[in-house]
Amino acid sequence: MKFSISTPVIVIFLFVSLLSYSQSRNRAYVAYIEQYYQLAEKQQKEHGIPASIVLSQGLLESGAGLSSFAIESNNHFGIKCNDWAGEKVYHDDDKKGECFRKYSRVLDSYEDHATFLKNRLRYSFLFDLNPTDYEGWAHGLKKAGYATDPTYAFKLIALIEAYDLHRFDLDPNATGYNPASNSARNESTVRGSIGSVKAFVNHVIVKVNGVKFVTAIPGDTYAGIADEFRTSEERIRKYNEVNSTVILFAGSRVFIASKKKKAPRGCETHATREGESMHSIAQDYGIKIESIYKMNKIPFTMGVTVGQVLRLR
Repeated sequence: MKFSISTPVIVIFLFVSLLSYSQSRNRAYVAYIEQYYQLAEKQQKEHGIPASIVLSQGLLESGAGLSSFAIESNNHFGIKCNDWAGEKVYHDDDKKGECFRKYSRVLDSYEDHATFLKNRLRYSFLFDLNPTDYEGWAHGLKKAGYATDPTYAFKLIALIEAYDLHRFDLDPNATGYNPASNSARNESTVRGSIGSVKAFVNHVIVKVNGVKFVTAIPGDTYAGIADEFRTSEERIRKYNEVNSTVILFAGSRVFIASKKKKAPRGCETHATREGESMHSIAQDYGIKIESIYKMNKIPFTMGVTVGQVLRLR
């Protein structure tokens, strides 16, 4: 059976979709994209790294350029000091006081990011992928060891799709490519990811394990996020398993729905790393802390130790 939809209905639907999409964007993230998308396109043209990957890594690793680490070092990609003779800064990451590269300009960070990937054999397979295959690149970066976070690839993909960053990717086989038509200011290029993003003013909603969450930005509080999503602070804290004394920090994941009892398929276990806790692991996978304790038959009074392998499903 075929159904016909009148042109006015389609126009109204597209208008509402575009309005919802533009309202949902985190202003700090939009500002970052506007400022650096041309650098990301440059990296793809010169080095073959998808612009969407460059931007999503920059957003994630630097907190949209607003983290104290990024401000101090101009390091937007979290690259450490291995084989580095330049200036250095020290920052707590997997371990305390780790050495990271410091740059004079953000431009230098973008250039060094490309050099870093191209000059290391473990990343070489990525350059055989289609330059528009951002999912392949995201999972490949995690597989090659760019980050220790087990959800790193999913975080990159969520950013790319929430902010439609793939519109900056260049298809070398396409004709008539016009960089101006891919400007972050051109809302007419919005793609199929519309519909998964809800219309809220300050935060964009993404999912892990099928559970909705937002990422806290500077100035956020649990109460403020509760107000934005028309619920109570008590409920938001319950979803995130934190008590009334816990303060919300920028960059933290804040669930706006109840987490699940099991991790996603393919995430059966997790090897605990330094600095992780039951709470941080539960937040990364979108599961309840109680479930992790029960699946692993661990007393609720105990924490986790580095290297401990936890069942998540």
